[in-house]
Amino acid sequence: MLKIRNLHSGYGNLRILKGVSLHVNPGEIVTIIGGNGSGKSTLLQTVAGMIPVEEGEVLFKGRSIGGETPEKIVAAGCSLVPEGRMIFNAMSVRENLILGAYTRFRSDRSGDVASDLEAVYGMFPRLRERENQLGGTLSGGEQQMLAIGRALMARPKLMMLDEPSMGLAPIIVKLIFEEVRKLRDAGNTILLVEQNARAALRIADRGYVIETGQMVLEGTSEELLNNNDVQRAYLGKDYKSISE
Repeated sequence: MLKIRNLHSGYGNLRILKGVSLHVNPGEIVTIIGGNGSGKSTLLQTVAGMIPVEEGEVLFKGRSIGGETPEKIVAAGCSLVPEGRMIFNAMSVRENLILGAYTRFRSDRSGDVASDLEAVYGMFPRLRERENQLGGTLSGGEQQMLAIGRALMARPKLMMLDEPSMGLAPIIVKLIFEEVRKLRDAGNTILLVEQNARAALRIADRGYVIETGQMVLEGTSEELLNNNDVQRAYLGKDYKSISE
């Protein structure tokens, strides 16, 4: 579904990604783990059209989307849940969700928006309870639910999540990741960027490790969980004793 070949991108004269290649198959969760400043968010923002491709290729469903606008990329079926949620604080929960379907209103795909709204409320009942509440008054966990729900309103073929666990209590992180797993089980495709490597690898099918803008390791989740270098760098020295 997504193929990235020799991707270079960054901000102005600062090149962050240096020859990144990866692929995401339909119906799987692929996670990218790495430290702060390694290029994880830059990668998702480049795929989403927010940062220009300097060199290389981004293919989505066999078509090059490098250089296309974020709106066209969303309309093509690729949605980003950004780091920090980026919800509209002065708009209600319902208004934020409806806005997620804006590309559908500009095409012929707006007919089932109401049913999709109900599906999001079914996934996150707390959003239904706060339907008329302003987004800026929600808790961090509720805002993350809203950000995911808003992305789903576009009916994406590929959903990219950027640090969905950031700043959340462990019980909320568990809930969010369980819903991501359910999305995969329902046939959705997920590209997950996450600093909480342990939580990400527990739900992912495959993963990549990125360091200083380059992919240094890839494998199945089990392979990465059992890799000594990954354990030392991202899972903590006590990972084996915790997981046993």
